[in-house]
Amino acid sequence: MASGIEDEKLEDIKVKLFNCAMQSDWEGVVRICEQHPSAHKAIMPASGETILYMAVSDEEEKIVEELVEQISKSELDALKIGNEEGDTPLHLAASIGNVQMCKCITDKDRKLVGFPNSKAETPLFLAALRGQKDAFLFLHGMCESSERANYCRRDDGRNILHCVIDEEYFDLAFQIIHHYRDLVDSVDENGLTPLRLLASKPTAFRSGTPLSWFERIIYHCVYVEDLKEEELQQQSPQTFKRKRILEGPENYQTCMYFGDMIKTSAITIFAPNYQKDDDAENPNQGRKATSEHQETSIFPSKFCKCEDAENPRGRKTTSEKQEKKNTPILIAAKNGVKEMVEKILEVNPVSINDKNEEKKNVVLLAVENRQPEVYELLFKRKFRKDSVFRAVDNDGNSALHLAAMLRNYQPWHIPGAALQMQWEMKWYKYVKNSMPPHFFTRYNDKKRTPKEIFTEAHSELLKKGGKWLNSTSSSCSVVATLIATVAFATSATVPGSFNENNGKPNLAHQSAFNLFAVSSLIALCFSVTSLVMFLAILTSRHQEDDFHEELPRKLLFGLTALFISIAAMLVSFCAGHFFVLKDELKYAALPVYAVTCLPISFFAIAQFSLYFDLAWATFRKVPQRSYKMAF
Repeated sequence: MASGIEDEKLEDIKVKLFNCAMQSDWEGVVRICEQHPSAHKAIMPASGETILYMAVSDEEEKIVEELVEQISKSELDALKIGNEEGDTPLHLAASIGNVQMCKCITDKDRKLVGFPNSKAETPLFLAALRGQKDAFLFLHGMCESSERANYCRRDDGRNILHCVIDEEYFDLAFQIIHHYRDLVDSVDENGLTPLRLLASKPTAFRSGTPLSWFERIIYHCVYVEDLKEEELQQQSPQTFKRKRILEGPENYQTCMYFGDMIKTSAITIFAPNYQKDDDAENPNQGRKATSEHQETSIFPSKFCKCEDAENPRGRKTTSEKQEKKNTPILIAAKNGVKEMVEKILEVNPVSINDKNEEKKNVVLLAVENRQPEVYELLFKRKFRKDSVFRAVDNDGNSALHLAAMLRNYQPWHIPGAALQMQWEMKWYKYVKNSMPPHFFTRYNDKKRTPKEIFTEAHSELLKKGGKWLNSTSSSCSVVATLIATVAFATSATVPGSFNENNGKPNLAHQSAFNLFAVSSLIALCFSVTSLVMFLAILTSRHQEDDFHEELPRKLLFGLTALFISIAAMLVSFCAGHFFVLKDELKYAALPVYAVTCLPISFFAIAQFSLYFDLAWATFRKVPQRSYKMAF
């Protein structure tokens, strides 16, 4: 009977606490908890959380401090009560990055830093997962040095360094590398190292991010300070200060620090491998190393030999075996991360010989995935090129065979099939001309030459390019014909007629007349020139080599002449009509002509983007990434 009364009383307390919290009456919450200490362990209705958890959620720092202070040492279990996912108040405080509340709770029970939730995530882990650098560094300082490694990994094998790189918190990753050096070469359940994970994020690097010309100017004008190691200070929040770091290219600096860490290690280093221990009593217990993923390391596995042990998690699939062969330098070369390729080769030049499951090295992957910056870097680097550039894959394909293939991935995706065909041809010729002819095998295993592969693979794109060129030239030739007709009629008509005595124009000495005569002649000449260029495109054979330079230059020349003729025709019209309005609307003539010329100017403006893309693609020696590409 007494127990029933106490339960009823506890339910009343829960309702009162919940109502006060919903009304933001936190002072009332403190008074109720002070009168009823058991309220700290009460689970609130609807929310399924303790009142302390709700106070942390609202970031009521003063209230949290008072509630924690009320908890006696014998009731410390109240701080371990979590929500449905097992998150304690300290988990939440770490997730939102509130150092004040983290300090308040850890001062009461320091062991809570390593208390796991249902996913085996500690508050330290969650602080890193959410990118809360200040909270992470504080909780790191509160951990026992012998226990820190156990707090940094969850059930799926991912540690804090994997998570921050995956979420692109590169400034925090830099600090983690400094304080947790053993995590640099760690692997998760899938055998992925942090460096391989970083290599799979090309947009986190300048070389993998397409920028417009304006964005490139801004990028080079922004000044940032280098990342520095932040020293920990276990002090009160008022004195909890560290050196601040300006936001900058942390990703590149993190990659550089990866390289420095690797360089100080032995060349035969292998990644500690992950094995889930289902019988472990502690879900955060450190994972034992097996040889299942020993091939997955920062450097190629050929530096030392090891025998595979039986895999306790089942047989390895083909995809897992292929994944193990993809070392960081191969992933970086495939994704076009020039910075990582350069740094890895600087630290470990022998990694140039890495090959994946298909026996493709960095050169073959760079060519196959159309990565010009990586290919140029490898070409200019001083090492023995014979063995690297003459390599072939499992099918006997050399770099030129791979350059001849048409892939779905096209980093130079620009408008118009003709321009795409032009850059495919440029890439093929660039690879072909960058090396001596004897560097490439003539036939692959299927007895096919690179030229045959290029012709077959690009046949459909060749048809689309020819069709696009014909339709574009036909449209522009119609406009050029109209302008030529008008310009011819205008040049044959003289404003003010002729002087009957000497046969000279009556307005010959006025500047407006001279402007009219010159502009009408320019309009006629350039319109005829553009018309000839467009007709030359329409009558072209549209062969593969024609798309390399001849056809794009004709189209560019024709568009240039067309724009000039449009501008000259408008000037000619305005100068001839000025004689009509110069007496009545002398000062208003210019605004009137500007408005009148707007409709025809829209055509030139609409074609300007095509003109810019065409000029950019034509004068580039090597195809580059387009800033219009969507990732």
